[in-house]
Amino acid sequence: MAEPTETTAGDIVQPTGPPARTTPGPGFRVVGAILVLLMLSSSVPSALYVLYQQRWGLSSGTVTVVFALYAVTVLGGLLLFGSLSDTLGRRPVLGAALVLAIVSMALFAGAQGPGLLLAARAVQGLAVGLATGAMGAALLELTPPARPALGAQVNSAGPTVGIGLGGLGAGLLVQYAPAPTVLSYLLLIGAFAVTLAGVVRMRESAPGAGGPFRVVPHRIRVPAAARGRFAVLVLTIVAVWSVGGFYLSLGPHLALSLLHSTNHLVGGATVALLAGAATGAQLLLGRTEALRTAVLGLCGLLAGLALVLSALGLGSAPLFLVATAVLGCGWGAAFLGSFRALSALADPAHRGELTAAVYVFAYLAMSVPAVLAGMLTDIHGLHRTSVGFMVAVAGVCAPALIVTLRLSARVRAEGSTP
Repeated sequence: MAEPTETTAGDIVQPTGPPARTTPGPGFRVVGAILVLLMLSSSVPSALYVLYQQRWGLSSGTVTVVFALYAVTVLGGLLLFGSLSDTLGRRPVLGAALVLAIVSMALFAGAQGPGLLLAARAVQGLAVGLATGAMGAALLELTPPARPALGAQVNSAGPTVGIGLGGLGAGLLVQYAPAPTVLSYLLLIGAFAVTLAGVVRMRESAPGAGGPFRVVPHRIRVPAAARGRFAVLVLTIVAVWSVGGFYLSLGPHLALSLLHSTNHLVGGATVALLAGAATGAQLLLGRTEALRTAVLGLCGLLAGLALVLSALGLGSAPLFLVATAVLGCGWGAAFLGSFRALSALADPAHRGELTAAVYVFAYLAMSVPAVLAGMLTDIHGLHRTSVGFMVAVAGVCAPALIVTLRLSARVRAEGSTP
C-alpha cells in the first residue's frame, strides 16, 4: 500500500487507489455473448417452421410439439444441473453446454424430417438448461464493481435481444440466402466455437470451483408465508409465457397468413418485433418498482391482445404489427415486474428453490398451451385458433391485473416490498 505523502505546504495527501473498473472484462463479455447466442439459436427454428411444414408436410400440431420439447428439456436441464456450476465451476459447465449446443446445431443442419428435428431441439434445450444457472451466476460475479447493476440488466435483456436477433437473422437467411435450413446452423456452429475458445481462456469466477461432479437437483419449494403472493404473481408468468410460446411456434405462420405474403422475412421479423419491444420495455422500466412494472405490463398485454383480436377480425396486417409491438412491451414489462416481485418473496438461502418453482410454471406455460393451439389449428384452422387463444390469455390477464393491483395496494399500506 502506498504511504501518505506530504506536500510543500505541509498537507498530508492520502493516496487514492485505482478507480473502480467500469468496463466489463473479457469473461463478462464472453458470458454475455453465450447468453445472447443461445437465445438467438433457440429462436432460429421459429422462423424456419413454416419452411419445414412446406417441405415435409408437417402439421401445426407437430410443429408445436417440436417447440414444446425444447421448453421441457430446458426445464429438465435447469432443474437437474442448475446448481452444478457452484461446485464444478462456471467454465466447465459453460464449455459442456456449448459442446451440446454445437451438437444440436449439427443435428438441425442434417435434419431431413421430424425425427432429427426433435432430437436437435431436445439437445438444444438441454444445452440451454445446463448453461442457464452458470450464465446467470457468472454475469453477477464478473460484473464491473463500478456498475453493479450491469449483470442483472444483461441477464434480463439478453434473452429477448437474442430471440429478436435470431428471428430476424433466420428470416433474412431463409428469404435471401441459399440452403437456409443448413446455412443458419453452420453459422451458429462457428459462433459457438468462437465462444467456446473464449470460455477456455476466461478466468473462473465461482468461489467453490474445483469440487467433484455432483448432480444435486434443484428443490422446488414456495415458502408457506409467500404462497398467497406467489399464487397472485404466477398468474402473470403464465400469461406472459403462454403468449411467448404461441408467437415462437405459430406467430410467423400467422403473420404470413395475415400479410398474404410468402416472404419468410416477415415471419422472423414478427418474432423480432415482439422480442425487441419487450427488451425496450425492460430497459425503460428497469428502475421502476416491481409490482408497478407488473401492473403496467399486464395493461400492455391486455391492450396488445385486444389489438391482435381486432387485427384478426379486420384482417389488417398493419394493425397486427402494431398489436405485436404493444404486446411485446406488455410481455417484457410483465415478466420483469413479476419475476422481480417473486424473487423478493424468499430469503437468499431459499431463493433458488422459489426460482425453480417460477421456471416450472414459465416453461409449462410456454409449452402446454402452444401444443394445444397447434392441435386445435389442425382441426379449426389457424385464424379461429388464434382468436380463441388470445381470448383465453386475456381471460388470465384480467384477473391477474385485478389481484396484482390489490396486492400492490396492500403492500403500499403495509409499507413493505414484495
